Amino acid sequence: MARRLATAVAYGGSGVGILGLSTLGVLALEGLLARRTVGPPRSEPPEAGGVYAAPDVPADTRALSLLVLGDSAAAGLGATVPAETPGAQLAVGLSALARRPVRLHNAAAVGARSEHLDGQLDVAFEELPRPDIAMIIIGVNDVTHLRSPNQAVPYLRAAVERLRGLGTAVVVGTCPDLGTIRPFPQPLRAVAAAMGRRLAEAQTVATVEVGARTVSLGDLLGPQFAERPSEMFGPDRFHPSSIGYAAAAAALLPSAAAALDLDDGRDLPVGVLPLRDAAFEAARNPGAEVMRGEVAGKDRGPRGRFAALRHRRLLRR
Repeated sequence: MARRLATAVAYGGSGVGILGLSTLGVLALEGLLARRTVGPPRSEPPEAGGVYAAPDVPADTRALSLLVLGDSAAAGLGATVPAETPGAQLAVGLSALARRPVRLHNAAAVGARSEHLDGQLDVAFEELPRPDIAMIIIGVNDVTHLRSPNQAVPYLRAAVERLRGLGTAVVVGTCPDLGTIRPFPQPLRAVAAAMGRRLAEAQTVATVEVGARTVSLGDLLGPQFAERPSEMFGPDRFHPSSIGYAAAAAALLPSAAAALDLDDGRDLPVGVLPLRDAAFEAARNPGAEVMRGEVAGKDRGPRGRFAALRHRRLLRR
């Protein structure tokens, strides 16, 4: 995985230019060492599907339905029990806010790329034909498999459009910052981070264009990972631990609640920018939420669609 990143950068695949052969050699060696350190997944994510309810929520209330799509981060690889996966933690949080149980269906899969989202939806709709809300976390494997934003993002857009066509609220956690992954040494770590940010920007533009909202995962856990890597990472030092997933779920929860009209966030400042500017800012500010916006009643200006950029308060554990 890391060697593919190094090769792509050396030949201009990341858009940062052609690197010298000596730099290519350094990146290739770093990639080999990182790959040996991470190794293959040592376990499967816990099976987290089922009904979740916060304390004192009436059991006879109609349950909300939550669909989770995406890759190993969405599936919860690295969590030790189902309740610690990000989908389950999000379900409990939504249950507390809505005062209703939440039925979770997790269709995410280890190794998934954006091109796999359509198949995940096909399978999920057999059990959950019209989910109330969907959470998508995708992108890391697109970066590590050298999929450019132009190759990966149309699949994400199509999946969001399918869900929005059913009336499903959608929240996309954009590509995390691979620069937080310690087995990637420098300069490979910086290269991976730059590629992830480019993808996150494109994901935001496509998602907001079709009526959903995004939350920047960015380096959300970066400071905490640097301070407490043994706690925040799982055993492979690549995927988050249960504590790391709790921080990610806490960042996604306010936006998921707002998408379901459970929290309008009126106490938070909102900036309205051209969508591409908002996407650029969000990719560099973990926890930032982007959704459609208006200026003087108009949703577009000379530079295209407007977007509302909101900086949510993040949980620091």
